[in-house]
Amino acid sequence: MRPDKITRADEPGFVLHTYPFRETSLVIEVFTRGSGRLALIAKGARRSSSALRGALMAFQPLLLAWGGRAELHTLYRAEWQGGVPQLKGLGLICGFYLNELLLRFLAREDPHETLFDVYAESLLALTAETDFSATLRRFEKQLLKEAGYALNLEFEVSGRPIDPARRYAYVIERGPVPAEQARDSVIEVLGKTLLDLACDNYADPLTLQQSKTLLRQLVGHYLGNRPLHTRQLLLDLKQL
Repeated sequence: MRPDKITRADEPGFVLHTYPFRETSLVIEVFTRGSGRLALIAKGARRSSSALRGALMAFQPLLLAWGGRAELHTLYRAEWQGGVPQLKGLGLICGFYLNELLLRFLAREDPHETLFDVYAESLLALTAETDFSATLRRFEKQLLKEAGYALNLEFEVSGRPIDPARRYAYVIERGPVPAEQARDSVIEVLGKTLLDLACDNYADPLTLQQSKTLLRQLVGHYLGNRPLHTRQLLLDLKQL
């Protein structure tokens, strides 16, 4: 490996997904802080002797180096940074849910440094919590904002401040309107829920419940209602 081949070095990143490439290599989808989502070829990574083999684990912080002029860049180095316990059980499935959202929402080579930091914080929370709902809501809200679909949570469509005691219909791609003025069947929430969601305050169980419904509808809408495999798995597990 010649140093002049490296176009990016010591870049913080996480592995989102991997799949085989030819006989001994992998294509890895990564989320990096400075370069966004990338697809990289990890040459020879499937060989038992490869230095990359043990490092390319999901949910673990890495320092990455890659380069090359092709559209699909070559991964040269992946150094494990440690410090994050392995996700387990339901937390592991929630981690895969976050990864699936990133793969579905983010264009390649479009940096989202704030979202990267929120993702890293979310992984730490998933290792320490038993109720993951608030962590998922924070991440979904930030993801929608970064993807260009920021929620209007503090003002009605008319411009008036949200009344915490009032019921609102959240009209997708417009925002909140008083429930009695809504013409179609849409998502109804309390004004307090919208204000709590704006500042990521999920202490009220009703706020958490209504935020989950609202964000699920919004995520589904912007994905074109294409199902998320990890969300269906979570639903199936809750029915067991």
